[in-house]
Amino acid sequence: MKLNYKIIFHFFGLLLLFNGGFMLLATLMSLIYKDGVTLNLLVAGLITVVSGISMMYRTRDHQKQMNKREGYLVVTFGWIIMALSGTLPYILTNAIPSFTHAFFETMSGYTTTGATILNDIEIVPEGVLFWRSLTHWIGGMGIIVLAVAILPLLGIGGMQIFAAEAPGPSTDKLHPRITDTAKRLWLIYFTYTAVETLLLTVAGMSFFDAINHSLSTLSTGGFSTKNASVAHWNDQPVIQYIIIVFMFLAGTNFVLSYFAFKGKVQKIIRDEELKLYFKFILTFTVFTALIIYFKADFSMSSIDHPMVWGRAESSLRHALFQVLTVVTTTGFITADYTMWTSFLVVFFFGLMFLGGSAGSTSGGVKVVRHLIMIKNGFLEFKRTLHPNAILPVRYNTKSVSGEIVFNILAFFILYMLSFIIGALVFSMFNIDFQSSVGLAASSLGNIGPALGNFGPVNNYAALPQLAQWWCSFLMLIGRLELFTVLIILTPFFWRNR
Repeated sequence: MKLNYKIIFHFFGLLLLFNGGFMLLATLMSLIYKDGVTLNLLVAGLITVVSGISMMYRTRDHQKQMNKREGYLVVTFGWIIMALSGTLPYILTNAIPSFTHAFFETMSGYTTTGATILNDIEIVPEGVLFWRSLTHWIGGMGIIVLAVAILPLLGIGGMQIFAAEAPGPSTDKLHPRITDTAKRLWLIYFTYTAVETLLLTVAGMSFFDAINHSLSTLSTGGFSTKNASVAHWNDQPVIQYIIIVFMFLAGTNFVLSYFAFKGKVQKIIRDEELKLYFKFILTFTVFTALIIYFKADFSMSSIDHPMVWGRAESSLRHALFQVLTVVTTTGFITADYTMWTSFLVVFFFGLMFLGGSAGSTSGGVKVVRHLIMIKNGFLEFKRTLHPNAILPVRYNTKSVSGEIVFNILAFFILYMLSFIIGALVFSMFNIDFQSSVGLAASSLGNIGPALGNFGPVNNYAALPQLAQWWCSFLMLIGRLELFTVLIILTPFFWRNR
């Protein structure tokens, strides 16, 4: 079966139209704050919008049918096209004149990684900073899911695209029609963002800082408007606690949020992934807080002075914040955890492989995959003793098919292989071991802060340009769950069948 290229490029045009629309929104923010780059952002937005309209017009006679292969191409190359066009605001405003740096920053934004090459964030014009945060917000729930919500207007079914893009091993439908599912998810996403913005403003942030941090929090991105990230507000714990709450929500399955709004509390209580996610956060936080309290040198770390709020509260808050920011792959910083003892450095490195819940905006392996692998591992012991017994893996009281279990095991093996190869490639650029493994884990998990020379208080500006391209590739395959991107690199994908 030949590929329907016209529908693919028609969809690319739609994505460019979306991207241009958000650039015009950043233009409005620039106009409000009179930052001097309004015209530049306007030109970037118009170029992108016109390009999108032109592409859609030229492919208006496309066939409406879309198969899985075309869905994978739309997701992968659609993300790349968004990143390429997303460089325009940086380049035209001269905020990031280098194309390589601009592409890295944009890919980091859309994949919600939060890694940055900017040395001084606070001198960047407000309109550009807002665009930077918007790339997080767009990528958080998925550019493709956003587009799926309006596909009925074009007469296109969106199931193939949603299946290729939606995070996690499965997608739990909220509604028989997938487009309505996308709309409900985006409504929840928008509502959470608006509520957090309001709460942060009331807590003492400026409106501009509040909306930018809300866009970054709900997308589990991590871009901040301050050089010190959220550590800038270490003397205002309320602000950090608000961000903690919404990081936790962003790391949970958004389907559960929908059930909560519908009053279906029992479905939330019974969800095994949510219970394990909560237990992980609680256990890791208490464990980390105790080590910080008894072992960490407050005078040498970026923790606020313990005499202000009390050493116990400060230890608990920073432990909870940093555990959440790594597990949910948000990447905000309140302290440099690489100075909290060598043990905690290794511990946080391990957390980079956990990830949030399936159906959340988090990156990483995802809690449900770990849960099913653990269950299957224990069942293997039983199968050894009782080889004739039928012992299926169960999740939320339902039997998980062997196909899904094998898929999860294959994903984990491929994830670890990608991590090893990623670290090896970084080492080829004469990057030290600790920094190489940190970069690979952070990029693949869409976390942001890494280890070594690219730790929480550093940025990626010193990374060689070729290494930045490799980093961008790892961010992309990590965000799109490996298979979606890597499958198009196989010869059999391109064979006409």
